[in-house]
Amino acid sequence: MKAVRIHEFGDYNVLKVDQIDEPVCMANQVKIQMKACGINHLDIWVRQGLPWIKFPWVLGSDGSGIIVEIGNEVKNWNIGDEIVIHPGYSCGKCTKCQNQQENFCYKYGILGESINGVQQEFICLNPSQIVEKPTHLNFSESASMPLVFMTSWQMLVERANLKKNEWVLIYGGTSGVGASAIQIAKYLGANIISTVGNDNKIDKVISYGADFVINHSNDYWQDEIKLIQNKFDVIFEHIGSATWKNSMNLLNKGGRVVTCGATTGYKVEIDLRHLFFKQQSILGSTMSNFNNFYTVMEKISSGVFKPCIDSIYSIEDVWIAHKKIEERLHIGKVVLEFN
Repeated sequence: MKAVRIHEFGDYNVLKVDQIDEPVCMANQVKIQMKACGINHLDIWVRQGLPWIKFPWVLGSDGSGIIVEIGNEVKNWNIGDEIVIHPGYSCGKCTKCQNQQENFCYKYGILGESINGVQQEFICLNPSQIVEKPTHLNFSESASMPLVFMTSWQMLVERANLKKNEWVLIYGGTSGVGASAIQIAKYLGANIISTVGNDNKIDKVISYGADFVINHSNDYWQDEIKLIQNKFDVIFEHIGSATWKNSMNLLNKGGRVVTCGATTGYKVEIDLRHLFFKQQSILGSTMSNFNNFYTVMEKISSGVFKPCIDSIYSIEDVWIAHKKIEERLHIGKVVLEFN
């Protein structure tokens, strides 16, 4: 079978489509024929280098497919069922897991980052990691949504506690997490300003639900934002060093910065005087617990949240997909399909 793997760290040229053996389905697993996989910025980070990766490594965190084999201990699933994969996993036994805080479990991991991922023609998983595919979405649409929507929901609802009529700033409105965060913030009734890297992306971000969109590619974007709203209750961060100083300057008294990543760098500075004088909060967030994943999937299935797909590539063109994301040419999610 085909699988997207890396044998070394580097740029998109290290991506290989290898022929490997099909996995064996264990008694407590289902075997899934993958139909589509979403590409996330996490794939880029893995490809560029994480210390625990052991080569060769299969990329990919979320996807959709069809069950083709069922272990004899598995109940309530049938061959032919169309499913979506939960990108995270945990031990299921510790106190955190029992308290529905699976993403705080010491054994919590993400497919494609902690263990080999889903960008392969067949994969065997525990049934706890699958849900029914929304019937109104195709495989590519379904594969584009789980990781970014569960991450954004956890950030805005669980961590930042975004409320109706509050002001939220969402960077990178055409990124996967940015586009999903806009939809979630609109669902919550917040006032939304988002940023984009060029003017060609503005109309698309407005269609997602943003009230105002600012091009952050000039040196005066912060001043343009202040003409609309001077201070924000919540700032949705995933950019890092390039935006952090401006984020703290734009944060209101009692405001919350919530971050899930740092695409431009991890090292930032904080003036603690402003933090405690203004009673602000800085919140980290990774993925979501299982309950929030199921909540998000229910809202996707009912049509509350919609896919935001930029482009679809065959698995053989995975390098083109990575290149497009790294050059920030995408407007929405980039998806791989299996032929």
